[in-house]
Amino acid sequence: MRNSDRASSAAQWMWHARQQRASFCNLPDDLRPETIAEAYRAQEAYSQLAEQLYGTVGGAKVATTTRVMQQLMGISHPCSGVIFARTIHTSPTRVRSTDFVNLRIECEIALTLGADLPASGAAWTREMVALAVAAAMPAFELIEDRRANYAHADVFSMIVENCWNAGVVIGAPKPIRVTSLVGIAGRLTVNGKVTAEGVAEDPCATLAWLANHLAERGHDLNAGMVIITGSLIPTLSISRGQRVVFTVDGLGETVIDLL
Repeated sequence: MRNSDRASSAAQWMWHARQQRASFCNLPDDLRPETIAEAYRAQEAYSQLAEQLYGTVGGAKVATTTRVMQQLMGISHPCSGVIFARTIHTSPTRVRSTDFVNLRIECEIALTLGADLPASGAAWTREMVALAVAAAMPAFELIEDRRANYAHADVFSMIVENCWNAGVVIGAPKPIRVTSLVGIAGRLTVNGKVTAEGVAEDPCATLAWLANHLAERGHDLNAGMVIITGSLIPTLSISRGQRVVFTVDGLGETVIDLL
């Protein structure tokens, strides 16, 4: 099977599995991408299928930013996915647990771009991309991992399924000197009780990595996009009836009520 045919077939296989709400399984051997470049080509084909339901691309995500997650997935680098426009929600919002097979959340700092970061501008540095950031805000990433076994999940298969993104819930955007976000603290509250705390690494460095990563594939980041930059707190499962609040010092909060 040609690489282009395999990428398209892998996308269709994974999209069908998600639509059927099946537990996550790695792609069968005959459809598994042979390279990471092929995995991203399949992700693009998957995105074209998903756009019919979730709308056009409105942002991007960076996954597996921590060494722990990279070691678990058997890689030495982050991964990326897209965020669809109809899955970008404004806080506070209500989320129905029945809409997901297995909903998990990540507590992130989101950035809104005020200027384009075109592929032609690479190689991007953190100082260069900082000038394109219009605002920052706390965000929840909604993760639909379909009960994946993380220890056995194949990173190529995860990339094809858009790194399990199911949307974001963003707080009110605030203009800020984005380079000051390094080490900023955030805390997660579940039903009024603080359950976890963490600090940001370097959202600008993450954004620069993403812009250069996409540039290698000929893709731009455009003004108005929402970019999530990696979780401050380990991924968390939430349950029906819970109110979860993620607060970041100086940025405010984002809130989900799970129905």
